[in-house]
Amino acid sequence: MKEIRYYSTNNPGERVNFETALLAGMASNYGLYMVARSDVPVLPEERIRAMRDMSYARIAFEVLEPFLGHEIPSAKLRPLLDDAYDEGKIPTVVQHVTGMTYIMWLTRGPTYSFKDYAARFFGRMLNFFLGKRGLRRVVVVATSGDTGGAVADALFGLDMIDNIVFYPEGSISEGQRRQMTTLGGNIHAFEVNGDFDVCQALAKNILGDRDYAQEIFGDRERFTSANSISIGRLLPQAVYPFYAYSKIDASGGPFIASIPSGNFGNMMGTVIARQMGLPVEKIICGVNENREFPDFLASGKYEVRPSVKSPSSAMIVSHPSNLARLIDFYGGHMFDERDAGTGNVVRPGIIDRAPDMAAMRREIESMGITNAEHFETMKSVYEEHGIILDPHGAVGWKTLEMYFTGKHDRPAVVYETADPGKFPEDVRAAIGITPELPQGMKRQASLPERTYSVKAKPEMTAEGLKLSPAQVREAKDKIRVIYNG
Repeated sequence: MKEIRYYSTNNPGERVNFETALLAGMASNYGLYMVARSDVPVLPEERIRAMRDMSYARIAFEVLEPFLGHEIPSAKLRPLLDDAYDEGKIPTVVQHVTGMTYIMWLTRGPTYSFKDYAARFFGRMLNFFLGKRGLRRVVVVATSGDTGGAVADALFGLDMIDNIVFYPEGSISEGQRRQMTTLGGNIHAFEVNGDFDVCQALAKNILGDRDYAQEIFGDRERFTSANSISIGRLLPQAVYPFYAYSKIDASGGPFIASIPSGNFGNMMGTVIARQMGLPVEKIICGVNENREFPDFLASGKYEVRPSVKSPSSAMIVSHPSNLARLIDFYGGHMFDERDAGTGNVVRPGIIDRAPDMAAMRREIESMGITNAEHFETMKSVYEEHGIILDPHGAVGWKTLEMYFTGKHDRPAVVYETADPGKFPEDVRAAIGITPELPQGMKRQASLPERTYSVKAKPEMTAEGLKLSPAQVREAKDKIRVIYNG
């Protein structure tokens, strides 16, 4: 078994193991930890075929052990994954809908979002390594919807970890907010004046400010991440396409994965799964009206524009973090130009080395759907199949329909990424029925909330909202009070 080393997308000379990458969160020079395409372990066909009768936890072991085996003995890795993917807590269902179309419901975990899968793995891996070293960490997260709740739930009560989560004011549902603000304890939720990109920039600023960590904790390494920028969130997202393939009738042939995509973690995980030998014929990267990536695939020119509101709220992302990883995977380089003094991004998404566009276009198709098409798709799927989709699942379904302009003659799996009950207003607007709120969210609806606010205004620019120095100061002042009084 080859030992995997991870490098910074902005500094290929940095080579670290998984433990170091997980604890650091962000790589050097504001890069993301990545594994070289040539280093991705490839699973034999017979090993993939043998997954047909395996549980999710067992498939997770088969997929992740080649990445982790040098650092976590199998005897310890298996129970960690059995706990993370206990079917009593996070059941996974692949439903045959019609013809050769399936839906993979990644929506039945503790926070009713596909983010539970990566967050539960991340929390257990982080706790394992921190316990081994006798260290503490503060996990800093930005969320556009479901990430914050999933990470907060996965980290809640862990004695070596605190969690700070930034979410955009007015851009997530009440249910999503309460999954973060009602926990208390080691979970600190911050409402930020701005959009997701502002929250993400704030998280990255704090993660990169080691002098601030030294001031607050006497520990320059105290902050780490759990967003899609963490390698500990990315790797487990390579598991569920293997699980989907094990449960569909593909007769050993390839299948199509249709993935509603926001920050591109779920899509990037499927890219890695494909490289591992999973027979994915095409990855459909569905987006909403934030069309930067499909426009880039079409033209070869990447342009970040102001984010556009959408019913698929977790996908209101104009500059996905994991796009830098995708560009790297195909041989290119993308980075964000930063102010030398503050570390704030002044020009995002600069590509100074083009990726292999031909290969990317051959393997990935990307399409955007309009806000109106979200509701039209939810209505048609309900009327034709009796299935209630959430707005994000509607993106996956509609873009699959758009891909198959002719005969749908190959097996295809749509990723459904959030319980429809998390979006009652949108579902009711689409089909005239209010979906039932998941049981855990019913309980949280009556619990008291604890929220911190970053009220300072972001900067208004031609490219959209940007993190302001005043927001950075306010957030850091409030974090200082939390930990030092």
